[in-house]
Amino acid sequence: MNGKPATTVVACPCCGKAVAWVAENRYRPFCSERCRQIDLGAWAAGDYRVAAVEDPEQPDLPDQES
Repeated sequence: MNGKPATTVVACPCCGKAVAWVAENRYRPFCSERCRQIDLGAWAAGDYRVAAVEDPEQPDLPDQES
């Protein structure tokens, strides 16, 4: 081996451009500040959601009175 660590290349989650995964890339895993901001805006707008499945066997919790 040449003593140099292998460089990992990933695809930018926003535009798909190849991005080197190195410490010098302050936007990783994104290729640029623009792609990072687009992704942040999508999160803020609620475009990314985790689906929840209701368990029909689980009874609803009664309302608690204080």
